[in-house]
Amino acid sequence: MKRAAGLKAASLLVLGVVLIVIVSVLSVLYGSKDISYITVWNALVHFDPDNIDHQIILTSRIPRVAGALLIGAFLAVSGALMQGMTRNYLASPSIMGVSDGSVFAITLCMVFLPGTSSMTMILYSLAGSALGAALVFGISRLVPGGASPLTMAVLGTIIGTFLGGVSQALSVYFQVSQDISFWYNARLHMMDPAVIKLAIPFAVIGLSLGILMSRPVTLLSLGEETAAGLGLKVTAVKGLTMLSVVLLTGISVAIAGKIAFVGLIIPHITRLLIGQDYRKIVPFAAFFGALFLAACDLFSRFINYPFETPVGVVTALFGVPFFLYLVKTRGGSQA
Repeated sequence: MKRAAGLKAASLLVLGVVLIVIVSVLSVLYGSKDISYITVWNALVHFDPDNIDHQIILTSRIPRVAGALLIGAFLAVSGALMQGMTRNYLASPSIMGVSDGSVFAITLCMVFLPGTSSMTMILYSLAGSALGAALVFGISRLVPGGASPLTMAVLGTIIGTFLGGVSQALSVYFQVSQDISFWYNARLHMMDPAVIKLAIPFAVIGLSLGILMSRPVTLLSLGEETAAGLGLKVTAVKGLTMLSVVLLTGISVAIAGKIAFVGLIIPHITRLLIGQDYRKIVPFAAFFGALFLAACDLFSRFINYPFETPVGVVTALFGVPFFLYLVKTRGGSQA
């Protein structure tokens, strides 16, 4: 039995890697301007700074697919950790107000600290993620039945809408709405490679924490009382798990803006394929999340060709029906 499960996991891993490579290659080749294989190869081994195609490949296409893979992995891991920790099948950064908190903090940064550095922007995004999570989980404790999936989803939506409304009001009043629109309508082709580099240390810490917390989260997914009975320090585990979620979500928003539903869909698919052990769910969710967002980004280039469609539109095409399916089939029960 274990051998069969190991073989299945290995097969999925190999298939995931192959698909990621294929999608990555296609993402570099195709867009508003198609570029030949030979041109891509020459750009990699014989870069010519005067060649516009070479510039597009190295400064736009490759950073874009790299960013999509990283962000997809970060959001999927965040969603998996949140769902396991709360036993809430609707938990995800975009639904629970974590992403909206990041955008709110970035808005404050751009309004009151114009011209700030990319690192400061990342730090504000991280603080905003923590704020959004604290508001949703804090208010849920004050509301009767606040721990139920539907109630928390509603609270997250209300708080996210409130933070979004305040952000838009501030951006209009201080005339920075065009700058803020990037973070609400994520466009991966507008990512700054320098921000990606600055975010890597935070990503390493966040992913490391996520992997470290994977076993305790497996116990938490059985219920807090059961986990405590097995000797788990529930409060400490929840704190470290949320720190991982805040780090991964905050840097994702700082890099490319708010992208919804990746953290909702991918953990469910991963559990269906891998099982309930978060020691496997966390790394596989990262692989599947990276593949999903990169594929959505590739698809977004051809919906309204040759114009770019925000990748959030594509993820919503999959995410909204999936969300409604979960509500219909699972109701208000906890996982």
